[in-house]
Amino acid sequence: MKKTAATLLACLLSVIVLAQDITGQWNGVLKVQGMQLRLVFHITKTDTGYSATLDSPDQGAKDIPTTSANFENLVLKIAVASIGAGYEGTLENDTIITGTFKQMGQSFPLNLSRATIEKEPLIRPQEPVKPYPYNEEEVVFDNPMDGVTLAGTFTYPRTNGTFPAVVLISGSGAQNRDEELMGHKPFLVLADYLTKNGIAVLRFDDRGTAKSTGNFQIATSLDFSKDVESAVKYLQTRKEVYQKKIGLVGHSEGGMIAPMVAARSKEVAFIVLLAGVGIPGEQLLLLQQELIAKASGLDEADWQKAQKVNQGAFEIIIQSTQQVELQKDLITYFKQVAQDIPRAGIPEGVTENDLVNMAVSRIYTPWMQYFIKYNPAPALEKVKCPVLAINGDKDLQVPAKINLEAIKSALQKGGNKKVTIKELPGLNHLFQEAETGLPTEYATIEQTFSPVALNEITEWIKIQTK
Repeated sequence: MKKTAATLLACLLSVIVLAQDITGQWNGVLKVQGMQLRLVFHITKTDTGYSATLDSPDQGAKDIPTTSANFENLVLKIAVASIGAGYEGTLENDTIITGTFKQMGQSFPLNLSRATIEKEPLIRPQEPVKPYPYNEEEVVFDNPMDGVTLAGTFTYPRTNGTFPAVVLISGSGAQNRDEELMGHKPFLVLADYLTKNGIAVLRFDDRGTAKSTGNFQIATSLDFSKDVESAVKYLQTRKEVYQKKIGLVGHSEGGMIAPMVAARSKEVAFIVLLAGVGIPGEQLLLLQQELIAKASGLDEADWQKAQKVNQGAFEIIIQSTQQVELQKDLITYFKQVAQDIPRAGIPEGVTENDLVNMAVSRIYTPWMQYFIKYNPAPALEKVKCPVLAINGDKDLQVPAKINLEAIKSALQKGGNKKVTIKELPGLNHLFQEAETGLPTEYATIEQTFSPVALNEITEWIKIQTK
């Protein structure tokens, strides 16, 4: 009798397991160092098992293909080789999966639900709340050179008269007009502060991002500089703007683009470089990698190997003259050095070939090739208008001393004597008051933009435009 009961129980459990349906949409919110990122898995049944795709709505990514999707004994395993990631979770009931998301050596709890999950509201005390004490307009303007239409926001004081104006230029990556990243909106805060101080501001979505047209994926810093030129021309059509006092304020890559535009156009009255790039792109990327690795406490042997691999790849790009041959050379190179790519924490299902393809796809983009080859010095040497260059001394992405010194040296070489250089203590790459300066810290800090930095920028612009 006991044997019969045990057999019946085993059969019953087997039926229950087999009856579980894992297909459909599963939603989760990944929490990393205070940042929240929505992830959505779409799982379908196939003749041989399961397949899946991944969406990352907050990054504008949809239908990312997965390498494999398996579901056995209530355990779901998904590998996403293209981003070096994987997920493993246990089906608790028909609506909940509890598990872990892994990417490039790091693990994060991630529970999935069939129900839509909302992100927890973030505390960002500096973000302005409507109604604003100034005028705000949604605007569009064209870049006829590239057939792109840019969408943005134009803010200006409510008092009568004409006002000095600035164009805000965002950093690397597909940024919207607020330069929204890590739960912060730096350009919203900066535009609000400047406008309240009598300075009109135009900020806009990068091409191919949010409401702007164009293809971001094939664009380079040079292309973005043409968009900025179009923004300046748009400001010249506004009756609220004092035409002789139009300036540029660029952050990070934007601080590299601003001198490119100012070197070509006499219509730019002044530029502000916020964590602007002063050294060649290849050198900056390697230095950035080293500083972040050291601050993160990564194994020195691992990051030195990774840096050596990157350095070799950068050299191939710098020496290359043909795109077709470059792609082949990079594939060959990464296959040769694949053993030196750290595999610690690489999710199950990600092969060596996957790692090679992932490495090539990241470095072969038009933007990355242009940035690696680009030296900011020649453009800086041609800038004749007043320049303010500021940086935080805890910036690990664009280290302050070496970049500020390079910017100053290039400007002086070109004969520009209207230069102000400042290194602000305690601030990171986003100009937040920080402890470590690590990018993983950005989202955990409530402050979006240091009041000290906001004041430095504003007071300097007032002096240039009085």
